[in-house]
Amino acid sequence: MVTGQRGRPRSFDRDAALDKAMLAFWERGYEATSIADLTASLGIGAPSLYAAFGDKRKLFDEVVAVYGCRYGDFASVALAEEPTARAAVARILREAAEIYTDPAHPRGCMVISAAINTTSEEVAQALRERRNANLVMFESRIRADVATGALPADTDARALARYAGAVLQGMSQQSRDGASREELEAVAERALAAWPVA
Repeated sequence: MVTGQRGRPRSFDRDAALDKAMLAFWERGYEATSIADLTASLGIGAPSLYAAFGDKRKLFDEVVAVYGCRYGDFASVALAEEPTARAAVARILREAAEIYTDPAHPRGCMVISAAINTTSEEVAQALRERRNANLVMFESRIRADVATGALPADTDARALARYAGAVLQGMSQQSRDGASREELEAVAERALAAWPVA
């Protein structure tokens, strides 16, 4: 006798489900993405979603980790590979212009935009910490360049790091507002023109 089976279907693909959830959160943000949106996107029922991922917050945490590995690590890679902080920030801003406007996924940066209008302080704080970690990386690299003379001795490393972060965050929002890759590349070039010279 065949009985109805509840829970995840045997064909459940966790990675594919995380991809679909990531697109939903990226498009709508954390708060505006409901359990109903997620179950529709993933093609599973709410009990299966809870069985696979726990709750919405736990699913979001997993999604943020996947996003970071797939789309968000370009900044740390550039900082590690480029010879100077300026070269790294130039690469980061140019790559952001490309990634933020790629038609293959929602526009902008999920870590920047997902917490907009959220009432969950835990979610807002977790995303804030990720953004602030980028600022720490920027500042560290800038300080290293000051130490080697690649940047002037009086460079305010913290302010310059925050400036780079503000440009990056602004580019994310501009892309969501419809700015093209070329327009964002122009923003990147203008931002780099303000970079101090040794």
